[in-house]
Amino acid sequence: MTPLLESEEHTSLREAVSAFARSHPRTDNRQFWQDAAKLGYIGVNLPEAYGGGGGGITELSLVLEEMGAAGNPLLMMIVSPAICGTVIARFGTEAQKREWLPALADGSRLMAFGITEPDAGSNSHRITTTARRDGTDWLLTGRKVFISGVDIADATLIVGRTEDARTGRLKPCLFIVPRDIPGFERRQLDMELNAEEKQFELTLDDVRLPAEALVGDEDAGLLQLFAGLNPERVMTAAFGIGMGRYALTRALDYARERTVWKTPIGAHQAIAHPLAQAHIELELARLMMQKAAHLYDAGDDLAAGEAANMAKYAAGEACVKAVDQAVHTLGGNGLTREFGLARLITAARVARIAPVSREMILNYVSHQTLGLPKSY
Repeated sequence: MTPLLESEEHTSLREAVSAFARSHPRTDNRQFWQDAAKLGYIGVNLPEAYGGGGGGITELSLVLEEMGAAGNPLLMMIVSPAICGTVIARFGTEAQKREWLPALADGSRLMAFGITEPDAGSNSHRITTTARRDGTDWLLTGRKVFISGVDIADATLIVGRTEDARTGRLKPCLFIVPRDIPGFERRQLDMELNAEEKQFELTLDDVRLPAEALVGDEDAGLLQLFAGLNPERVMTAAFGIGMGRYALTRALDYARERTVWKTPIGAHQAIAHPLAQAHIELELARLMMQKAAHLYDAGDDLAAGEAANMAKYAAGEACVKAVDQAVHTLGGNGLTREFGLARLITAARVARIAPVSREMILNYVSHQTLGLPKSY
């Protein structure tokens, strides 16, 4: 059963992360990452046997939410410990676990995740990055786009496709690709979004990988892929909820103090009610995120998939609304650098678009949950 309220341990973790994130300057993400890792926050979901905290996505999403609510979100938490760390912990070989999990947990190494392609969009079945055998090695060829943090990552977990010897059909597989390996090139994308983590297009031109670069079972690629995508959706929800809470807090502080007609503007229902509504919607999104995280940690991948998609959808909508209302509450001040809200207008949209659009989530729910026929 999913607990309705957080445990005392989770409440204490939330308070500790909040205090840490609020006291840390927002000028050096790398230092913040390392400091958080030293306290066990980055690897809280990874197995204790490999240097992690022994928790799950429940704890990791809590950490990211509180960092975001303090104005210190770390986008790479969605990628490195949540996606890559989870996949390696569940499906990696013993050698891969020993090499990567302790380093991901202590913050000394980062791993990026490459699935999106220029012509595939949200259709993972159209991925054209292929891996073919060459003796005991693999040769990986293809392109990826909108891949976060490749420049600061030590390796990228690449989703490719291999040919099934029995059917001849292509099936997804995951490969660990070191950053500086020959044939692996990156080009930074020119984004309007001003974020610490940069976006890249990747080109793989017959990248030669040893057999041990393959993660897990060659025939279980789809299972392994979705083992990483469900945490990704939960963590994206945490990212959006944290951002929305941060924006709402700034708006509430302003609404309590800003006086125009003899009383603080927060006394007027035209200001107070939209802020209350934004708070309610963020809280509802958090409940669904917690449900999804608990289901995933309990090993119920099917139910977790449905809940994770719903959580991501709800959080994206709630985040955009909270940020928009916060900026509107401050008026012109909401667009100044001093108050730091204008930069969230673009960032909030990411919660709606990535890693999967709200329309694709509606497709998922209408097909998988409601049993309606597909239009594609």
